[in-house]
Amino acid sequence: MTRPTHFEIRLCETCGLRYPVTDIQPTGKRCPLCLGRTRLILTRHLPPSNEPLPAASAASAPRLAALLDNLRSAWNVGAIFRSADGLGVDKLYLCGITPTPTNRAVTKTALGAEKNVAWEYAHNALDMAAKLKAEGYKLIALEQDERATPLWLYSPAPPANTLLIVGNEVSGVDPDLLDICDYILHIPMRGGKRSLNVEVAFGIAAYTLAPQTTIR
Repeated sequence: MTRPTHFEIRLCETCGLRYPVTDIQPTGKRCPLCLGRTRLILTRHLPPSNEPLPAASAASAPRLAALLDNLRSAWNVGAIFRSADGLGVDKLYLCGITPTPTNRAVTKTALGAEKNVAWEYAHNALDMAAKLKAEGYKLIALEQDERATPLWLYSPAPPANTLLIVGNEVSGVDPDLLDICDYILHIPMRGGKRSLNVEVAFGIAAYTLAPQTTIR
């Protein structure tokens, strides 16, 4: 996937739309709303999307991986790849009906992050989670459940390799999968909704857990 190297801010002389356009976008200099003439306001270079990691960073702290249990939205999966890359998540396990980077909607949303984050597909999330638990991972499900503890109170001693589990946008994490988890955490809500979009919740949880594991 070609990465842009710079962007322009342009202003439409007809409708007043102010908008950004990168050097790889095909829209040209016409306004995307009214097709009117636009003028250049400013140009800025974009920073590199990837930077090399310190050689010892991945080995100096416990790892953070994540398992996506039957997510249905390719857009959510792509956004999770993007967040996982930025937060130093070691690997994503895509299970059940969860779309993989073979789906164009995943790669479109991931913006290249699917090339930086290792991933593996499995038909059965319960079997994969049990395998990783046997390998020494602490299983942490993010779910609204009577057994759940607020995310902010989680403080393992000592820190260990961690598998963060998020579930289906409607039905949540498989109940049998919850039963084998070491911890069930939730993000307390303040409004009328009881939960956040799965990608948003993933980002909050991964950011909270990352300082206790690998930080890139």
